[in-house]
Amino acid sequence: MKKVGNHNSISRILLLSLAVMLTFSFTSNAQTAAPAATPAAPAAATAAPAAGAGDPVKGKELFNTNCAACHKLDAKSTGPALRGVKEKHEMAWIYKWVHNSSEVIKSGDATAVKLFAENNKSVMTAFPQLSEGDIDNIIAYTSTPKAEPAVGAAPPGTVTAASEGSEISNNVVLGALAVVMLLLVVMLFMVNSVLTKVAKANGIEVAPKEKRTPIWKAFAQNQFLVLVTSIFLLLASGYFVYGYLMQIGVDQNYEPIQPIHYSHRIHAGSNGINCKYCHSAARVSKNAGIPSLNVCMNCHKNISEVSDTTATPDHSKAFYDGEIAKLYTAVGWDKATQKYTGKTQPVKWVRIHNLPDFVYFNHSQHVSVAGVECQTCHGPVQEFEVMKQFFPLTMGWCIDCHRKTDVKMEGNEYYAKIHAELSKKYGVDKLTAAQMGGLECGKCHY
Repeated sequence: MKKVGNHNSISRILLLSLAVMLTFSFTSNAQTAAPAATPAAPAAATAAPAAGAGDPVKGKELFNTNCAACHKLDAKSTGPALRGVKEKHEMAWIYKWVHNSSEVIKSGDATAVKLFAENNKSVMTAFPQLSEGDIDNIIAYTSTPKAEPAVGAAPPGTVTAASEGSEISNNVVLGALAVVMLLLVVMLFMVNSVLTKVAKANGIEVAPKEKRTPIWKAFAQNQFLVLVTSIFLLLASGYFVYGYLMQIGVDQNYEPIQPIHYSHRIHAGSNGINCKYCHSAARVSKNAGIPSLNVCMNCHKNISEVSDTTATPDHSKAFYDGEIAKLYTAVGWDKATQKYTGKTQPVKWVRIHNLPDFVYFNHSQHVSVAGVECQTCHGPVQEFEVMKQFFPLTMGWCIDCHRKTDVKMEGNEYYAKIHAELSKKYGVDKLTAAQMGGLECGKCHY
């Protein structure tokens, strides 16, 4: 009987064709037609002010500079909402009120006395520096109509007819490809069966595959390879186990979600608020402390909304305004009446920076005595949208800082004598914290 080589080459060709078809089908699936972008509706045009009625653009600048701290256009703040105020009062009366509201109230003007009582008897700052033209500009800005949402825009999630047709056509193509692949698989088995029958009919014997030693047996029989592999696995496992154990208790990049979203990017970054304004305990205490909500209300009593420029792709203006509303709920502040209700709710903040109980760290010693900036240990907090632990805060990290940081001697008479003696001993002009005893165990472990 004649022997020939394995005839599975045809099968291999068919398998290669099948692989090409699969690749083509995945590529077609990835190229899903995106729906056409709907052009944004043009903003509603604001009616131009009448001649002599003031410039609303200049009025907006004056409003933000002089009025925005206590007034909003469409909501009550420390003072009343100002949109449409021109329809409520005469301009002559408005001039007098803006220049010196206290004099108007003392004169017994009924409108002024009523307005003063309705706003919790909050005294309005006098603005004698504003001319009548400036006031006209501000009133023109407050008289602009409120912007309405664009009409006709398709709501989110709306599927257009074009996208529906594209989706149907893609489904048809994928279905056809699936049928073709199924046919190829069937043909593969049929061709293999036919070739086997032809070989038997012609007395052709297909050469059997040679039996080979399984790879695991070959590996087990090679003692040198087994020894080398065992040593490698032992060292590798020791390396990974050591690395895992050294990460226990290290919470670098820990970024929990807080009950009220607080953006350090906005407060410490955009607004430039000093860290120690909120964390005032860091100057005089071991702990930096969690700021009281009353500290938040020093500003947010008059700031119930953020500006439009504050929003980011991840956090909208509505999101930030909602977080301020959570603050009001927690402290019991009624935005409408501008009064505290007395109904408060505790805020369960999640602690981020945790040191072991056997470690002593004093904020005041580092902040007030050593003059260390907050960013040295906490990272660039002015860039954080969500606060996190930036550095590992491990023992090695602290020791490395002590070895590199010079002791601050300006205005620090406590260390003057010992600094002079140790400077001679080490032959240096400035000592590091490590040379001043910063590596002694009792400094941090007591």
